[in-house]
Amino acid sequence: MKILKIAPLFGSAAALVVLIPNAAQAQEVTLNYDALSSLEEPLATDIGGVTVALTGLVDIPFALDIKSADGADDSSIGFVGNFQISAETQLDNRWTLGVAYFGQYATDANSVFDGVDDYSDNVAGFVGTSFGTFIGGNTSGQVREQTRRSRGVGNATLAFDNFYGGLDEWGGAYVGRFGPSILSAAVDENGDFELGATFQRPIDKNDIRLTARIADGRYTSSDLTTRFDTKGVGLVGEIVYGSTLFDLGGGYERMESSVVDADRWFLSAGARTQINNFTLSAEGHYGQVDGQSEKSASLGAAYALGRGLSLNAGVNYQEASITSGGVNIVDEDEIQGLLSLRFSF
Repeated sequence: MKILKIAPLFGSAAALVVLIPNAAQAQEVTLNYDALSSLEEPLATDIGGVTVALTGLVDIPFALDIKSADGADDSSIGFVGNFQISAETQLDNRWTLGVAYFGQYATDANSVFDGVDDYSDNVAGFVGTSFGTFIGGNTSGQVREQTRRSRGVGNATLAFDNFYGGLDEWGGAYVGRFGPSILSAAVDENGDFELGATFQRPIDKNDIRLTARIADGRYTSSDLTTRFDTKGVGLVGEIVYGSTLFDLGGGYERMESSVVDADRWFLSAGARTQINNFTLSAEGHYGQVDGQSEKSASLGAAYALGRGLSLNAGVNYQEASITSGGVNIVDEDEIQGLLSLRFSF
């Protein structure tokens, strides 16, 4: 395995997890890898022995570009709507056979949704067994979602809090729970892959969550001239006490191309808490690519108005101008404020 010197350590840890004397459990399949997801329980019904479940949300954001790369102070009102529908049935051998589809339409009102003004979707089929869940389709975000830091509240999104490199959309994945641990893996059509392990359980009055992730992917530079092959390792630690959560994540990424090679490291930290109907979060990030810094921060707030209905706010900052060997690897400089009314179902 050509990934990193600490890969054998990860493999040993994964082997220990497998030795937990519990059979693997199938995992719920979600294909929403974007910033917004419904917090409500899915609407479900049974149709001829097939369980059909639906979740989704509608969000109307007002965005203000406090600072942008082109120097314009623009404001705009946008729209985001997404949903996931799944259908699954249990076979005679107790395996679960199912399909899932996620769709999202977003205007270009703000960069939280990657400036998209179009419809995007993910689709996958899956088999849930006593050995875990096997998934085929748009599986690029499966390991990331199992091992990532918790998302910010409301409209808070922390930039750079991930590897630059990633998987192509199409591939296969595995997710299995072994007692308090979850093992996950994904591979794409190019043979790039990600491996993840998560351990979570209550200790005394706290809930502790620890994750590890190894990734082999690809990244295209900001100026679109150079493709990097990337290898990275990341760790996350999280503690929950009452209604307050603290987490810390960090990682190292090696980036190689025919033009230039680069080394990157980063740290991210965050806190979130709930006070009556209010939920608040604050996050910060710092990293370096060959001595050049990347910085980001986010503040978020949400106020629950009623079942599924909430008022959300956020301020997001990101700054990085990284050039190496004549290649513009990253070029971001933005502060944006967001206020939105959101309905989840």
